[in-house]
Amino acid sequence: MEVLDPTLSRDDQPLFINDIRVNGKVNNTPSHGVEDTKSCIKARYTFGFMGFLGFTLVYAMRVNLSIAIVSMVNHTETANDSDADNNTDFCPRLPPTNGTFIPSAGEFDWDEKTQGIILGAFFFGYVLTNVPGGRLAEIYGGKLIYGLGIFFTALLTIISPFAAYWGVVPFVIVRVAEGFTEGVTFPAMHSMLARWVPPLERSKFAAYVYAGSNFGTVISLPVSGWLCSLELWDGWPLAFYFFGGLGIVWYVFWLLFVYDTPAQHTRIDPQERAFIEASIEPAYEGEDLGVPWLAIFGSLPMWAIAVTQCGQSWAFYTLLTELPTYMDRILHFDMQQDSYLSPLPYLSAWIVGLGVSFLADALLARGFLTPLNSFKFWNTIASLGPSLSFLGAIWAGCDRMTVLMMLAGFGSLQGAVYAGNQMNHIALAPRYAGTLYGITNAAANTCGFLAPYVVGIIVEGHETLARWHLVFWLAAGINMAANAFYLIFASANEQPWSKGRS
Repeated sequence: MEVLDPTLSRDDQPLFINDIRVNGKVNNTPSHGVEDTKSCIKARYTFGFMGFLGFTLVYAMRVNLSIAIVSMVNHTETANDSDADNNTDFCPRLPPTNGTFIPSAGEFDWDEKTQGIILGAFFFGYVLTNVPGGRLAEIYGGKLIYGLGIFFTALLTIISPFAAYWGVVPFVIVRVAEGFTEGVTFPAMHSMLARWVPPLERSKFAAYVYAGSNFGTVISLPVSGWLCSLELWDGWPLAFYFFGGLGIVWYVFWLLFVYDTPAQHTRIDPQERAFIEASIEPAYEGEDLGVPWLAIFGSLPMWAIAVTQCGQSWAFYTLLTELPTYMDRILHFDMQQDSYLSPLPYLSAWIVGLGVSFLADALLARGFLTPLNSFKFWNTIASLGPSLSFLGAIWAGCDRMTVLMMLAGFGSLQGAVYAGNQMNHIALAPRYAGTLYGITNAAANTCGFLAPYVVGIIVEGHETLARWHLVFWLAAGINMAANAFYLIFASANEQPWSKGRS
């Protein structure tokens, strides 16, 4: 048994492997002599791979609209050249080259504000089901909640083109409903991670699973761009039909290969099951004590996670929903260039996220960083990188390749978030990991709803460099201010209200 340093707070005690020290305390569950199975295909890896594919499709169905809307909107109706006399505030257009795809006039006369409402409508529904999704996963199991969330999102994605033809209001309603069904996915997965993944694997495991969001964006943007360029059914509806269909196919395999807990898995290696159960504190044993809502909402460490996630989401969704529009209207990339280059920041973030998570777990295992310092350090990297990328894009001006290098370079550090605040919920309250993630993710995605709406207000009728630079300054400032709040109030201790009220 290791001896704790009496001069250090519980937050600053190192993490030890032998006694499975987690979040400042020793997990006394018998684990000595229990080894992981040497089988290459472990049950938790299968679960992680299916979760990764699920998030790939979740984000593919979420972001395809960012590309499709460029083909859907009649730009000649929405353009406003009232500021054209100020040539220094506009980027010069590139002469068209052979093979340049020029989209036909879109069918919908939506101005920038309307487009902002459409792009943000998803998040209005999304924030409503985060907390219920986490709680339902804790009670009924994450397999059902996560799976159904993606299945119904896929169905709504397929009917999205029909809703768009019916009118703006039906389309917005479908987007809200899509957010409503998808809102359960992240908290449900967080609840499953708490039951399936040993503490010393959580950073890299979460990076694998949640990196599906970056991978889905990387896949969705170019594929959606290519589908929009086709003449079949006007092109853009195919972006919805394709990814929606894949979501339904994925759901069948999810039902066949994934289980709520290692104990329920019918094909798991007994040695792997013993290893997982010996490594994870039995936070789910006994009767359901209910959720200590007042204690949770009065917890500063919980609010620290919520605030920094809000800042990071503002920056992330500014980039996610608006980068294709910025590249089209300001930098004047054509549709296919837009769809192939827009994924670069997410591809780089995916790669960096995997590398950082391996490094974070290694530093924890060797005692070089305490859990609290690890959370704070990597969260700061995840906030600082995207903020610098926005400032770099401002500095680059109309230099198209430099703008992309800034966004894909500094922006790649956003991948460090998996070793930052993303696992902090399990540290604070393993019993309520799903509920806690639902609360903070709902708060964060409120910013996801506000960001495109605010962008629409700022640039409405004035597609200029100055207006877009204001958008970038705002995103960078909110992100860094939120990280400062996290540095002050974050904790890695399991909270007293997590341990039950008996």
